[in-house]
Order: sequence, then C-alpha cells, then structure tokens
Amino acid sequence: MSYEAAAAILRETKHLLISAGAGMGVDSGLPDFRGNAGFWQAYPPYQKLGLSFVDLANPVSFDRDPEQGWGFYGHRLELYRNTQPHGGFEILRRWAGVKESHFVFTSNVDGHFQRAGFAEDRVYEIHGSIHFLQCSLPCRREVVPEGGLTLGVDPETMRATAALPTCPECRRVARPNILMFGDGRWIEDRSMVQEDHFGRWLERVGKKPLAIIEMGAGTAVPSVRMQSEELVRRLGAKLIRINPREPKVPPGQIGLAAGSFEALSAIDALLRA
Repeated sequence: MSYEAAAAILRETKHLLISAGAGMGVDSGLPDFRGNAGFWQAYPPYQKLGLSFVDLANPVSFDRDPEQGWGFYGHRLELYRNTQPHGGFEILRRWAGVKESHFVFTSNVDGHFQRAGFAEDRVYEIHGSIHFLQCSLPCRREVVPEGGLTLGVDPETMRATAALPTCPECRRVARPNILMFGDGRWIEDRSMVQEDHFGRWLERVGKKPLAIIEMGAGTAVPSVRMQSEELVRRLGAKLIRINPREPKVPPGQIGLAAGSFEALSAIDALLRA
C-alpha cells in the first residue's frame, strides 16, 4: 500500500475520522514516552530521583506529595502551551473542511487539535485534558478550565514552587482532569459529553463511506488503534495508519511507516496535484 492509495481513499470519502495518539505530537517537538528509558530521556531529573512515568502520572501523587505531582503536570502544561502544533494539523483541518463531516478521536491531553482550529464539539479526548481541573478527592463532579494556571518548577527537584490550585468546595488540592494510571478518581463527565457527540456522529455516518486517518497511535496504550480497527470491522471504514514503528494494519487497510507530518505532507501533495 502507498501514499497514492491513501490519497485515493481521501478523495473518495465524504466522512473523515482523524484519530491520534502521542506520536502525533512528536513533530511538534513534544516527547513520546516509550518506557522508562524514553521518559527519562525526556526528563533526566526524574531518573536521578528514581521516579517513572507511572509514579508521576498517578492520582496518589496528589495525596502523597502534591508539589511533586504538580511539578510534573505543571511542566507539561507549560510545554503544551509553548509548543506550536505542527503543519500536519493544518493539513488535516483543511481536509476536514471540504468533507461532508468529520470528527477527531484522540488519547492526547494537550488540546492541540482545538488550538489548530478544530471545533470543541468535534473532538473526543478519551483521556481528558490538561487544560481542565477537578478536585483530587473528588468532593464534587465539577470540571473547570485551568484559567491560565502557572506553576514554577524547580529544575533539580521537579517540584512545583508556586501556590497549588485548590478545590473551591473542600480546599483540597485540585488536579488535572486527566485519566491517570490506576485512576478511580477521574471525573469523566466532560469526556462523556464528547463521547456522546462522537456516538451521534457515527450514527449519522452509518454505513456511508468513512475514512480513518490515524497518526502516532502505538500498541503500548492501544485505545486509539482498537477504536480504528473496531470501526473497520463494524462500519467497513477504510483505515490509513501512519506510524513510523508500528504501521501494521488489518488486511486490506493502509499502513505507512512514517512520521505524521511527513506522511500527511506527502498525501496532501498528491491531493493537490
């Protein structure tokens, strides 16, 4: 299968599902955590501290050591804010704009699809968003925008140095509205609204020709890949999977062993020709 075959599918389809995992952000300069080695390469101080991604992306950290928990997420919040979504987002937005309908399905929590111009009601963030907060207990189900939160982070200890956000009801520390490891406290209400929008969109699409272009979704956290393949089975959708290391696809689908921006640019050039 080739870029030409991918372009042919995108020319013919009227409905487009854009799905993305962590690898989508690599071309923007964001780290892609692949095991402890990849995590520590992105965050060398944590290797010295003996802390893994699982240790930090964990609701217990906001009980045990909230300055440490917010040091990690505060750093990520600033990173996502200061990173410009790469040109592939604009290509996707342009393709979506000429289709009869489109939707975004992503495990990323960075909010970059919205920053790139995709409408809020056309994005399903299955793991939540770093740009929203909830009570860490939680004492209530309200999820609120982070509102420009800034937390200084000590580069040696990676601990937050500024005052931490708190729940206005119980005054416990607030945390990002993100699904973490072993997380029974995540308030999924915002994502459930998005899920409802997504489900209604799929109902409207029905058995009409649907193309899925999936980027940077690996097998370590397979949620995005599983959703794509389920729609191939259930709706007969055509899948274009872009992944430099894990491009394998079900029979009859397209796997492109390339980075997101490289592959999207190559397909776009064919569509414009």
